[in-house]
Amino acid sequence: MNFIKREKLIASLLKHRDSPEVKVLTGVRRCGKSTLLAKYAELVEQSGVPKSNIFAKRFDAFDVPIGYEAKDLQSDLTHAIAQAQPGSFYVFLDEIQDVPGWEEVVRRLHTRQDTDVYITGSNAWLLSGELATYLAGRYVAIPVYPLSFAEYREYRQFQGASDSVDSLFAQYMMFGGMPGLFATGLPDEAKATEILTAVYESVVVKDVARRYGVRDLATLEKLSRYLFSTSGSLFSVNNVVKTLKSTGLNVTYATVDNQIDALEKAFIVYAAEQSRIRGKELLRPQRKYYPVDNGLRNLTSGFNGSDRGAQLEGIVFMELKRRGYRVSIGALPGGEIDFVAQRNAEKQYIQVTLNMTEAHTRQRELAPLQNLDSAFPRLVLTLDWYSSGVTSEGITITNVIDWLCA
Repeated sequence: MNFIKREKLIASLLKHRDSPEVKVLTGVRRCGKSTLLAKYAELVEQSGVPKSNIFAKRFDAFDVPIGYEAKDLQSDLTHAIAQAQPGSFYVFLDEIQDVPGWEEVVRRLHTRQDTDVYITGSNAWLLSGELATYLAGRYVAIPVYPLSFAEYREYRQFQGASDSVDSLFAQYMMFGGMPGLFATGLPDEAKATEILTAVYESVVVKDVARRYGVRDLATLEKLSRYLFSTSGSLFSVNNVVKTLKSTGLNVTYATVDNQIDALEKAFIVYAAEQSRIRGKELLRPQRKYYPVDNGLRNLTSGFNGSDRGAQLEGIVFMELKRRGYRVSIGALPGGEIDFVAQRNAEKQYIQVTLNMTEAHTRQRELAPLQNLDSAFPRLVLTLDWYSSGVTSEGITITNVIDWLCA
């Protein structure tokens, strides 16, 4: 498989090269962290760093002995440092959460002069456990997500695909952007089901059930699939408890709430909370949940292509996350704005719709934005190619494919 160019992520790593912070790459399993880290290590070596000054180890690999722990890592690093030439020493630790006690080793590495440390992990526990205590303010988190549409399009064209941009986007909307799907071209439904099921099961078992001691796998399975299949809908834990109980499961509010939290920490789902744009704050804000990848959502429906509007919404939500925005749902009296995206002092209001060609659809999507008295940008993203432009109120209407590739 050829390396999928992920230039923005590489640029982010290069920006932090030789900085004193530990660089922490986080993201769901199989989203490309290991390949990215290996490629970056190659670039470091190609820049003139002696091979003896690079220590790279992947801890979920077959050649790592069972029972490998912190003392073994300390020993391997001590030996490697002794063999290194004068100059900076680079450490790449991939899927480090599989090594018991690794936090103490990383803390000690951080105190060593001229040592540049990079680690990856597939669980938010990486940043909320002892590492955060040991390295408070001394690490930088670099989130890694499945392929964006721009990355997917570039890679498929590199593979020789001559499909139109609309066809490529339809493929992306259906199968998502997990890099392993495209090693030999576009997968068929059977292959996509096989690969995405393996991703899903590894996350649920390794990063949720095992990490958090979840024994009720039946509830976890149904809950995760429910979150995927209803993505884009306002979510109430109480309503979900009632739904799961109607299927014969004996679940509690605490169980469902804890399992959702574990799924979020495994980076397989992300939440956007309601926020009041005008008036009093919401006393009990609801949330919308989106799977990290559209392929996982469609896996639950057997790739039947249903609810394309929610699929498009999920793609836009994850792209906003890639671009570094904090995303919430805008609550207005009698209406809703799909996304309120904030990044530092920047804010924008975004509506997402499949098309704007029908008058009633156009009015429905524009109305919440027309009712705002904010000076921040207002944007409608749509799949149709005929509605682009700026309204008399200053609302920009843009084709979503153009926006994704910008």
